[in-house]
Amino acid sequence: MTKTITQKDINDAVWKACDTFRGSIDPSIYKDYILTMLFIKYLSDVHDDKFDAYLAKYNGDQERAKRAMQHERFVVPEHSHFNYLYEHRNDSNIGELIDIELEDLEEANREKLYSDDGAGIFQNINFNSSVLGDTKDKNTRLKNLLLDFNKDALNLRPSRLAGNDIIGGAYEYLISNFASDAGKKAGEFFTPAEVSTLLARLTKSAPGSRICDPTCGSGSLLIKAGQEVGSDNFSLYGQEANGSTWALAVMNMFLHGFDNATIRWGDTIRNPKLKEGDALMKFDTVVANPPFSLDKWGKVEDKDGDKTTISYDPETDQYQRFWRGVPPKSKGDWAFISHMIETTYEGKGKVGVVVPHGVLFRGASEGKIRQKTIEENILEAVIGLPANLFFGTGIPAAILIFNKAKGDNKNVLFIDASKHFENAKNQNKLRESDIAHIVDTYRKFNEGTLAPGVIEDKYSYVATHDEIVENDFNLNIPRYVDTFEEEAEVDIATVQTEIERLESELKEVESQMSRYLQELID
Repeated sequence: MTKTITQKDINDAVWKACDTFRGSIDPSIYKDYILTMLFIKYLSDVHDDKFDAYLAKYNGDQERAKRAMQHERFVVPEHSHFNYLYEHRNDSNIGELIDIELEDLEEANREKLYSDDGAGIFQNINFNSSVLGDTKDKNTRLKNLLLDFNKDALNLRPSRLAGNDIIGGAYEYLISNFASDAGKKAGEFFTPAEVSTLLARLTKSAPGSRICDPTCGSGSLLIKAGQEVGSDNFSLYGQEANGSTWALAVMNMFLHGFDNATIRWGDTIRNPKLKEGDALMKFDTVVANPPFSLDKWGKVEDKDGDKTTISYDPETDQYQRFWRGVPPKSKGDWAFISHMIETTYEGKGKVGVVVPHGVLFRGASEGKIRQKTIEENILEAVIGLPANLFFGTGIPAAILIFNKAKGDNKNVLFIDASKHFENAKNQNKLRESDIAHIVDTYRKFNEGTLAPGVIEDKYSYVATHDEIVENDFNLNIPRYVDTFEEEAEVDIATVQTEIERLESELKEVESQMSRYLQELID
């Protein structure tokens, strides 16, 4: 009987395959090669599984089976099949062969593997690149990679797998592990799973929703937001500035079965690509973990002698996203938040965004933008998270929830969850109970069952609009949630007794040392 392959089998096998690159190439680089090879192997094995099924259906008629394959989800040309590459693993130009294979695969599936603006998802990866070493080392690494992916544990035929979500699960497992290995460089492509789960539950979308992540990284948060709907009736949209990460997001969507997801490559602020006609597309739910305090996010000036060309200026943004104010050049946090608010439906849209704490209290233009969002009565909740949850930064972050269906309730919920987490080796983690605690508190507030004041001592507080105005629109959480811990009262008598005991012991030790010294002298 053929062994069924489990999630753990695949996770272990594909993580072991990374040994080919470890120690000589940075994880932030080799992750793209591993994840791309996993995608090729998946398409090839699915192709073989389907082809065998058609052969059985048409009594071994190869031509009929081939014709039927033309209508399958992906077309895999012969030279793009993993088996072809494996058979040529000893060729001196194996890197070049893989690159050609990827181009042919893109061409055969243009509708899926090209974006609307003509960018193919493999255009940023080069298996013939010198980053893999000189020709001899590169060929050895690629041969080992093909050998590892040819092992039985990485037979990704759907008929062999223990579940439909295993491939997507393996992809997420890899991305998470690469993020852990890559350290600071990981923040741009991965939001920790627990934070994604929390944000997805806080913004839980209704069936039929349009869901967007305008800084989607590898797409994990967007996928979590979709899965939270509880049915297949939703549509996913994302945009990512980094070309390699955009390709990961596209592949991630396919491996999770979200073939209709729309993922665009480009800078969300300067070049938003999710549009309908000339206007920005609107969504029911917008979630994001944008880069913290991004420098040089806005105005682009090109000075050439006396001539200055400005290719983008938020002051004259054609979509008028910054009517509340233009954030400072060196901190783009409110630029992303403004974009997210402007792309949600009026009267019903919801935004969930991860931000550094400075967003809550910094003044100047940021203070004015913050004040306007509060006066509009769209800010619903401010949630402080534990420190060291994110890859690449140990600073604590917060989640802001904006709700355009807030109605007449002008209160704002504050939660300080900074002390509710599990200590892990490299990163702290939110436990399921920590997530449930935050979500339950938020939902009660959202349902209007929480009155102003302390909800839970040292954890949650509902502030009125007047209180926030009295605090000059400063949202710093300690102003609302009192987490002050009184120091234990000192027992003076006990301390005095302990001091006397220690002094007595000290005298005894000094006396003993004196006797020893005298013995040495005598």
